This record gives sequence, structure tokens and C-alpha cells, in this order.
Amino acid sequence: MNHIDRAIFHAGRGPVGKLAEPPVGFLVCFAVKEEAKYFMPLPGGRHGPVQTWITGIGRRNAEESIRRAVDLVKPGRVLTCGFAGGLNPGLKCGQVVYDCDLDVGLAGNLEEAGALAGRFHCASRVATTATEKGAMWKSTGADAVEMESSVIRTICREHGIPSATIRVISDSAQQDLPLDFNALMTGDERVDYFKLLRSVLASPAKIPRLIELQRQTVTAAQRLAQVLVELLRRNCR
Repeated sequence: MNHIDRAIFHAGRGPVGKLAEPPVGFLVCFAVKEEAKYFMPLPGGRHGPVQTWITGIGRRNAEESIRRAVDLVKPGRVLTCGFAGGLNPGLKCGQVVYDCDLDVGLAGNLEEAGALAGRFHCASRVATTATEKGAMWKSTGADAVEMESSVIRTICREHGIPSATIRVISDSAQQDLPLDFNALMTGDERVDYFKLLRSVLASPAKIPRLIELQRQTVTAAQRLAQVLVELLRRNCR
């Protein structure tokens, strides 16, 4: 493990579990471990092993991490997965939405698994209010917002790697988040848990909404895992 590898692991980014021998069939990326908590990839099949990878939050972390991942495991296909905020008012929490390259060959299986085709907006900050989400929907025409997929898929195209965005709605377009999570980030876009604790202690009335949001994200992560496992089952056999 060289100094770059040590820096990635220290920042909470990099492979989940044992690093697979390259080339891998699928590189499945999540921004944070909470998004990947319920994802248990199947053993590799005809396309090679599946490698789960944590990129970190935001474009800068995602770019650094995905470049390292591509170099290390040489994936045949890349999936950028995790949570997304709803912009389209018709999307409910727990709905999986996808966008994929034509040559990735996954659209049919995703539809069969219950995912919906949609457009994503890659933002530089967390959309925390229904008002902000509504304005974003009108200005971008996107169905959902997240913070990493655009840069990940741009790098995949540079390397000629087919890719797909597969995200689950963790908070709907009509929902205000209980805290401004942007104010709780460190300079390298990691959650500062001391700031989070102080914010909760300063506003105890928000605790029930935080608990409800946690329940939503757990349900969303479980649903995303179901879709991903079914997708890989169909494509790794």
C-alpha cells in the first residue's frame, strides 16, 4: 500500500472488504458506507468479480477516488450508486432511479427490478429544503439530485468504461431536511460529527425528524441493495 492508498483509506474511502484481483466485472461505487450497508454483492461470474468502493462525498473526493479505483481494479463496468434527493414531485422515497450508457446493457434488467429511468443533477451542495428542490427541478429538468455521479461517469468515458447511475430517493421533493447538512461538513466534505452533535443538542425538537430521516434512509438503502443484487444476479451468471 503506497502513500496514495494510505491517504484514501485514512479518508474513509476505498474498497469495501478485500480488494479483488483485476480486472473486475463491476465496480459498484457509493459515497458513504451507510449507502452500501445492506449491499452484499454476489461472487463474481462470467464477467469477473464485483468490487464495492466508497468514494467519499462530493465531486472532488469522487474524482480522486474513482481514478484510483479504475487504476487498481480495471473495471469492465462502473455503477455509481447511493442516495439522491427527489426533485420530481412524483418520485416517492424508496424509488430507485437510473440513467445508463447504451452500451452498459443494464436498462432492461433495471426496469424489471422496479427502477425508473430518470435524469440526475449533480450538485455541489446538499439540497435541504422543498423550496430549493423545487427551484432546482424547474431550472434543470432533472428528476433527482446527488453529488458524485457526473464526475464518476465523465472519468469512465475518458477510459472507455460503460457506466450507470443507480440511485434511490432518500428524501422526496416535498420534504425539508431537519438540518442544514452543508453546515456540518468539513473542508474535505466529510460529516463533522461534533458539529452534528452540537446542532442536535441546540435544537432537541428536531430529534424526531432526524429519527424519521434515519428510518427513511435505512429503508432506501435496503431497497437499493435489493435492486443492485437482482441486477448483478442477472448479469453475473
